[in-house]
Amino acid sequence: MGAKGPTLHEVAERAGVSIATVSRVARGLDQISAETRTKVLTAIDDLNYHPSHFGRALVKRRHGTLGIVFPGLRGPYYSEVIHGFEVEAVAAEMSLLILGTEHLASADAQALGMADRADGIAIMGGTINDILILRLAGRGIPIVTMARAKLGDVPNTRVDNYSSTLALVTHLIHEHGYEHLEFVGGIVGAPDALERWRGFVEAHRVAGLTPPPKPLSSAFEHTSGMQAALQILDLSPRPRAIVCGNDEIASGMMSTFAALGISVPHQIAVTGWDNSPLARYTTPPLTTIAQPARVLGQQTARMLLALIEHADEVEDEIVLSTEPIIRASCGCPFDPSTGFSHANGQFNRHKEGANIDDLVLA
Repeated sequence: MGAKGPTLHEVAERAGVSIATVSRVARGLDQISAETRTKVLTAIDDLNYHPSHFGRALVKRRHGTLGIVFPGLRGPYYSEVIHGFEVEAVAAEMSLLILGTEHLASADAQALGMADRADGIAIMGGTINDILILRLAGRGIPIVTMARAKLGDVPNTRVDNYSSTLALVTHLIHEHGYEHLEFVGGIVGAPDALERWRGFVEAHRVAGLTPPPKPLSSAFEHTSGMQAALQILDLSPRPRAIVCGNDEIASGMMSTFAALGISVPHQIAVTGWDNSPLARYTTPPLTTIAQPARVLGQQTARMLLALIEHADEVEDEIVLSTEPIIRASCGCPFDPSTGFSHANGQFNRHKEGANIDDLVLA
């Protein structure tokens, strides 16, 4: 291969394709069969091939761009994460490329193309195939994953989804005596939601209760929460409390209950997850779990920038703490003077919209 490393022609010869096909795969373009794409990517890995223009750009940071891959861009949670990421990118004088993969069959191919246009990439949740993430990282492309379990040696940032859900469900069981609970939210391809479900199940186990066999599947949107509410009302017996996978599901559910004359929390208690700005303004105010979404974005960007700069010390994983926010929708008393309810005399101290320098890492 020589001192200059493998060439485009050598990759094409190894894969048994044309150099044009290798170029299209390396740039993440479509209209290539999965079989052919796999052959080319395997040859690239075997030969440790790096397109020369990307190599020069990485050394010189010619792009001046960070990439971030999201499942979708709707809702307050994603906007907060992106805002935090952007704060750090702007401070580093970098622009931002955003790839939303919802309903996008060519997500992996698009991520390959982004790798050729950005100095580093942050990848959220289960948006991109694990094999492709490891392949890109193995080619020396700076990558940080976020909101998921750690993958190999790839640096990762996430929040603690398990412990706070365990604490919240324990509160519902022990403080309120609820024994029949349901979890609403999709856990397939959603690492955060899966950890919340595990916390839900563990709280039942510790309390000597039997949890439902699986969650009531729902997209993480207001309208999906409305639809899930109708499914809840069809269950026999009806659950006494609903643990929703996020605040949007919870708000949609509560609006449907209100329209049908179902009283929250007196007939059915409802809780959410995220502590989005709307949570304190629902009727009644929503018991939920606060996560530092903006800080998650900031911390991810800081870690990615450190990788790009070849910093000596880049943490393997950072886990941010979360906190139950007890309001009135779970059945706790409501204190109108503060806009919050209180439990055991402890008032909520979470600062909505906090930045990374305002919080202490777990």
